Amino acid sequence: MPPRPRRAWQRMLSGRRLDLLDPTPFDIEITDIAHGLAFVARWNGQTHGDWPYSVAEHSLLVEDIFSRLNAGCEPKWRLAALLHDGPEYVIGDMISPVKSALGREYGAMDERLAAAIHRRFGLPAALPPAIKRRIKQADRISARLEAVRIAGFAEPEARRLFPLQNEAILSTLHLDLRPPVEVRRAFLDRFEALIGMIDAGTGSGG
Repeated sequence: MPPRPRRAWQRMLSGRRLDLLDPTPFDIEITDIAHGLAFVARWNGQTHGDWPYSVAEHSLLVEDIFSRLNAGCEPKWRLAALLHDGPEYVIGDMISPVKSALGREYGAMDERLAAAIHRRFGLPAALPPAIKRRIKQADRISARLEAVRIAGFAEPEARRLFPLQNEAILSTLHLDLRPPVEVRRAFLDRFEALIGMIDAGTGSGG
């Protein structure tokens, strides 16, 4: 008798069953993403404060930074920034050394999930390279801020690991540490606001 195939899906609180090896947009719900990201800790939970710094909180900050650096950018790209770590609602937030050790297999799963999330919310499966670079820039600024303020990195070490071209923006940013239920609500509110802008055709400038 041939061995039974291993289960590759996860049941979400919405009732959806998401196949991690072959995800489809039909099995993705924003409430599942918001809930999952609000309960996943950045930096493996090794941060100061009474609450873990969640991926949802990080995503809100990255979208804010992206919007500041790209004034007038179309709201759909701001939505892409908010969802840049979307796959982590099912595969978790792995620190860079672990991602490197796992190699291509982890990266391929992340890419498949990201493509399905993008299609679910009207974004191209693969983002334009210029947009990806801008989101990555905002992500690096956030990582630099988090490293020093809550993750215990000394400034020289953080500067070496997360070099920035625009350091002035750091002094204008702040980090929030909130209960997961509050972060979940804030993430959903921001998602709904961006979808409203997209549907109304407002907030765009190229």
